Amino acid sequence: MTTGDLSTLLVWGAATAFTIALIAYSVDLARIAERSQKRVPEAVLAGASASRPATAISGSEAQSAPGRSPRAEGIARSTTVLGLVLLFGGIVLRGIAAGRWPTANMYEFTIVGVFVAVLVLTIVQRRRVIAFVGVVVMGLAVLALVLALNAFYIQADQVQPALQSYWLIIHVGVAITATGIFTVAFAASVLQVLRSFREEALTAVDGPAVTVGSTSPRSDRFRRWVGGPKFGWLEQVPGSRELEAMSFRLNAIAFVLWTLTLIGGAIWAEHAWGRYWGWDPKEVGTFVAWVVYAAYLHARTTRGWSGRRASYFVFVGYAVVLANFTVVNLVVTGKHSYSGI
Repeated sequence: MTTGDLSTLLVWGAATAFTIALIAYSVDLARIAERSQKRVPEAVLAGASASRPATAISGSEAQSAPGRSPRAEGIARSTTVLGLVLLFGGIVLRGIAAGRWPTANMYEFTIVGVFVAVLVLTIVQRRRVIAFVGVVVMGLAVLALVLALNAFYIQADQVQPALQSYWLIIHVGVAITATGIFTVAFAASVLQVLRSFREEALTAVDGPAVTVGSTSPRSDRFRRWVGGPKFGWLEQVPGSRELEAMSFRLNAIAFVLWTLTLIGGAIWAEHAWGRYWGWDPKEVGTFVAWVVYAAYLHARTTRGWSGRRASYFVFVGYAVVLANFTVVNLVVTGKHSYSGI
């Protein structure tokens, strides 16, 4: 077995560990949902006044929330750490097999990006309970690793001369780190939107006038659906404001790194191609993502945008980041088309 084969085996092991973690996180949520259906929804949805469900809870409150499964949570955390160790080993061995920094193609970008995203999740979880975010992040991590192993994989090899530069480590490494942080922020925003709709649904029992946000029929139906018993587990999720604050802080950090990605890419382009900017598809995609996240931060900090309106910027920005990685690499031909895929 070669070093490259062992690297691939470790990445498969990490994907397996993350799958187990995803199942464990889901079991934890299912237990919470089951308990919540027994305790809260009947009274609240019948029109009784209930102050607790519609209020935000903190991370420490979520830790001791009734219905949590300590065993499932423990399995989720331990298998997440195990997956991180295996994935780190796979990345290191990939670099040894290739004789270079392992960030030169889509396969390597994906496995390193997953490592960063799960590492950020693990670090944040040490300070607060975000098992709910863990479900989204683990789902994305498993999907990304399966795609990397089955669709993006190529044999470890040297890169062409244009990539044989220390900028490969700086430029691509910073981009991967930013993408990983954007992923966790996206997961927090998804839960923020769901939590926000549920808070409105539970508050609306005191009168339709207190319901805020869109009043379109489709939005109202979705609000009532999220406010139903099936989403009782959202009662144990930190409040929408806390999730929004978490997403904002992570996006702010990632935005700084994404800015450095643009700057570093321009400097490297001047060294490699003799120009700082050439409207290459990858450059354009990176810039568009930067503009979207810049608009989000501007609207959030200076225009007072908050809640779901701000989170939609996050969704668009993350979609642009993913499209810039997949569509631009696989469909469009440009100067950034290296190493097959």
